[in-house]
Amino acid sequence: MTILDVIEHVDRHDRRLARGAKGILGEFNSHGVVTSADVHLAATLARIAHEQDDAAVLAAAMAARALRSGSVGADLAALATAGRQALPGLPWPDPEGWTKQVAASKLVAQGAVVVEHGLVYLQRYHHQEVQVVDDLRARAALPAPPVDEAVLAEGLARIFPGEGYAEQRAAAELAARSRTSVITGGPGTGKTTTVAGVLALLADQAHAAGERRLRVGLAAPTGKAAARVKVAVTEALGQILERTEDPEARSVVESLTTVEPMTLHRLLGWRPDSSTRFRHDRTNRLPHDVVLVDEASMVSLTHMARLLEALRPTSRLILVGDADQLVSVDAGAVLADLVAGAEASADSPVALARLRTVHRFGETIGALAEALRTGDADAVVAELSAGSTEVEWVADPDPAAYLRPLLTRHARAVLTAARNQDTGAALAALGAHRLLCPHRRGPFGARTWNSLVETWLAEDTGLTFYDPMYVGRPLLVTANDYATGVLNGDAGVVVQSHKPDGTPVRMAVIEGATGAHRFAPSRLGDVETMHAMTVHKAQGSQAKEITVLLPDEDSPLLTRELFYTAVTRAQERVRVVASEQAVRAAVGRRVVRASGLRQRLAGAPPAP
Repeated sequence: MTILDVIEHVDRHDRRLARGAKGILGEFNSHGVVTSADVHLAATLARIAHEQDDAAVLAAAMAARALRSGSVGADLAALATAGRQALPGLPWPDPEGWTKQVAASKLVAQGAVVVEHGLVYLQRYHHQEVQVVDDLRARAALPAPPVDEAVLAEGLARIFPGEGYAEQRAAAELAARSRTSVITGGPGTGKTTTVAGVLALLADQAHAAGERRLRVGLAAPTGKAAARVKVAVTEALGQILERTEDPEARSVVESLTTVEPMTLHRLLGWRPDSSTRFRHDRTNRLPHDVVLVDEASMVSLTHMARLLEALRPTSRLILVGDADQLVSVDAGAVLADLVAGAEASADSPVALARLRTVHRFGETIGALAEALRTGDADAVVAELSAGSTEVEWVADPDPAAYLRPLLTRHARAVLTAARNQDTGAALAALGAHRLLCPHRRGPFGARTWNSLVETWLAEDTGLTFYDPMYVGRPLLVTANDYATGVLNGDAGVVVQSHKPDGTPVRMAVIEGATGAHRFAPSRLGDVETMHAMTVHKAQGSQAKEITVLLPDEDSPLLTRELFYTAVTRAQERVRVVASEQAVRAAVGRRVVRASGLRQRLAGAPPAP
């Protein structure tokens, strides 16, 4: 993916077209480079600052555009270079001198935009980036947390016994000795086992010191992720209890099982009057001794800044996630930047532990995932070509013809179980396979493939599926509904059932982190059909068998991170449907998010 991302066609009726926009902003808007929102923001800033330099005003629009594509700032040199190739007819400023020209502008002089580390930022996001680094360094400057060495040694030996736990034991010890730590690793590397052990070690320390019970804030970016981490941590704590004989030590571990997870928004304290500010801040700190954030790759720059300012200086912060997965929807790639900064500098304010040994899936899927993580295209092609029972490569130019019998068979298994009122079998069939698509729409989109599978299923069974809540429909929840308790990302099936008097009735059975729950279909709000789903929606979930449908090599969504995330959803088998050109394009294309965070963490001087 180029840093210019995707140029979208707009027509005169498109809402992204700014009515009355003239000059350079009008030209770039009419060609889809910037939207009406970017134009209006840049024009407002120019009016306030009395800025008349077209290059500076365009840079402000580009900084706003960068946020929508996930970057914190705009790399003008890269944008101009890519833009001259993609749209040579537009008046792109000189790539070499554009940034310096903006640095000398009134917009910068009056603080509307900031130029630093070769990027142009809107002032708010520059402030957040600087604040994150300043807060991390302030935490690192404090004395190391006190540790009872004897208690720590006993806890490490009890919680992580033997060589099989060596990697997790080392990571847990690092986190127990640190005020701020990151535990990263791919799926199945034991991140949850490690963090549960860290919490047990810290609870041991508090108990040995005669302190009150450890106050733990367990959070994740989404409600689904928060519910999932609760189940995973509780299971891991249960395994620790099995290895703990001392009644006093067991009591300490058992106290952690009552910790309730929450979304990051809820942890910080949602405010109805602001979407970027929270109840907990520097004047009203969080009360927790330890804050653990799971799925931290999904945390944006704004939310990381708000979290750091809300922590008490003596609180421990543990960030957990896979730095190689798809990053946050909003601006920033904070976890990836923290990991890169820690690996680049011995003076990092963050203690980094990377787990590498995969325990979840077999060697072939693990080798494919590692080749993707390291960006070795030849190794990826070799693993796909090996012909193992775990990994299958389908390079058929007509994937629909190849996938039809496979997808119809899985859909029919769900349908048959649902019609037979066998809820358990229906959910099991649903979890046996996932078709993952990069797009929502188009020939490689989840909507297209959901429609195809329904058509094939109708032809195969002779049934019709006109009713939106037909029996056998696989469901994907797309929004949190706290009234029913279903969360964004939960999956389920519409099954045939009956009332106590024998009257037939349909029920939607939704399987969340706490088990399966039955609802009348009318009680569910935002749901989609789930014969296929996007890779983004699949993030954090897994299935026994995964089919990955990659688009053509020119798709801007085709990246290494997307491919890696899709492959690592598989527990037992993965099928990749793509040409070799698409595979190599995905491996060679990274998600480009302009950010100065890792340079700041590595101690790079703030040069324009």
